Amino acid sequence: MDQRAAAQAVSAKADIQVRRIYENAQASDGTRVLVDRVWPRGVTKAAARLDLWLREVAPSAALRRWFGHDPERFEAFRARYEEELASNHEAIAQLRALLSAGRLTLLYGARDEAHNQAVVLADYLRKRAG
Repeated sequence: MDQRAAAQAVSAKADIQVRRIYENAQASDGTRVLVDRVWPRGVTKAAARLDLWLREVAPSAALRRWFGHDPERFEAFRARYEEELASNHEAIAQLRALLSAGRLTLLYGARDEAHNQAVVLADYLRKRAG
């Protein structure tokens, strides 16, 4: 199986999407999980339509401060955050259990849609699906 086919097989097993919490909830979102350590500004709990706020899976406060949403630090942030995730067995198990039940939508509050913890977390889960 080539790399593309392998990636598609993993994606088929791991139905994960990543969205900003400021976007309106969709019926197709499945289980909605906020993966930020702090509650996003200006969002009410009712408007968020969350199934779970999993603070424990967010990057540590020290790592979050170091990263500061600087795109130039993103690859180093990714590596450090993946190290944190590797030792966060309970939170990862909880997300995997939710994922086994259907689509999982990881929600985040950052403005940058490409350089944030939810993107890293989704990739981490996809790589380990199965």
